[in-house]
Amino acid sequence: MNLIKYPTREEWPSLLMRPHKDLTILRQTVENVLDDVRQQGDEAVRRYERKFDGVELADLRVSEAEMLEAESLVSDELKEALSLAHHNISAFHEAQRFEGRKIETVPGVTCWQKAVAIERVGLYVPGGTAPLFSTVLMLATPARIAGCKDIVLCSPPNREGRLHPAILVAARIAGVDHIFKIGGVQAIGAMAYGTESVPKVCKIFGPGNQYVMAAKQAVSLGDVAIDMPAGPSEVAVVADETSNPVFVAADLLSQAEHGMDSQVVLVSWCEGVLKQVQKEVERQLALLPRREMASSSLLHSRFVLVHDASEAMDFINAYAPEHLILSVDACEQLAEQVVNAGSVFLGHYSCESAGDYASGTNHTLPTSGYARAYSGVSLDSFIRKITFQKLTHEGVHSIGRAVELMAENEQLDAHKNAMTVRLQSISH
Repeated sequence: MNLIKYPTREEWPSLLMRPHKDLTILRQTVENVLDDVRQQGDEAVRRYERKFDGVELADLRVSEAEMLEAESLVSDELKEALSLAHHNISAFHEAQRFEGRKIETVPGVTCWQKAVAIERVGLYVPGGTAPLFSTVLMLATPARIAGCKDIVLCSPPNREGRLHPAILVAARIAGVDHIFKIGGVQAIGAMAYGTESVPKVCKIFGPGNQYVMAAKQAVSLGDVAIDMPAGPSEVAVVADETSNPVFVAADLLSQAEHGMDSQVVLVSWCEGVLKQVQKEVERQLALLPRREMASSSLLHSRFVLVHDASEAMDFINAYAPEHLILSVDACEQLAEQVVNAGSVFLGHYSCESAGDYASGTNHTLPTSGYARAYSGVSLDSFIRKITFQKLTHEGVHSIGRAVELMAENEQLDAHKNAMTVRLQSISH
């Protein structure tokens, strides 16, 4: 962990940098896999499953027998936890429903919007170092609320050709329609282009490793929409003299264990708190099963000492974190100053893990500074808003001449004429 004391604003850009990897070679591999899947469909998918996941698959689709078996393998206690999380996620996203209003902009001109669900969406759920069954709930629940007709899910199988049972149980709870045992780039390609088994989708959601992220970005250039560009997970914590070092250290490590390229940032104007948290991180780190992963992440993490709360929030907004924890006494006041962040956790008891699993907010969030321009996944992510307008005779009279003048000055005579013929018809 790097402790930086009172950096000048000129030094901030270097402190705000995320871990960087050269993706040039990776992109060529991704393009090759995508091309094969586009041209050869299921055959290419099976070939890459053999190569990358080490499994021979007779059927890519998860069967009903496998779904029933999963039900028996997941404990009642975990099923109850999944149901609780699903309830809270549903409640939060139900509240986001769009209510369109008809507006008469001028006499005779009425405009409105209607929310329409994306008809078929694809969800990617990682299953490598950690089977993210929580992501199933985070993506499928709002998709179902939005009214998507088809929800397709892909996740990498284990060496026995099975998906983690909790992923299947979560999919059942959230209402997924089609589940496939496909991982990595080949899964993204299958959903983007469609194969003999996998339906082509309109938009792909979900996290993944750098290959999956590169594949999502590649297919988004012309074949399918994606939720957002994304990179390694990250958290920023703002702490003061009232912070509990045990809590703060636990929050930092909860993100550090995601992966070697994850990043954690702690900002405070209290040097004593920074030093206490450093000691507590070392103590808790030694107890973690994934301590090697977390240790690698901490190598490029930052502890930053600033002069006051105002400077801390300026630094945070410049960083634009995926997750922001305001572990301070005046959390409500500081929350008002947040401009760039994916999801914000207020106070000493709002751990980021709550949002990851069961508070109800969505954990699919912009990383790598994209919070400056992107929102996290919400109900809006699964819908399109179609605009409508209706003009009466009075409406043509109200805006007709303005339309003619604007079209004429843009030298678009056919545009002008479309209005002119209507003006002439109502003047007779």
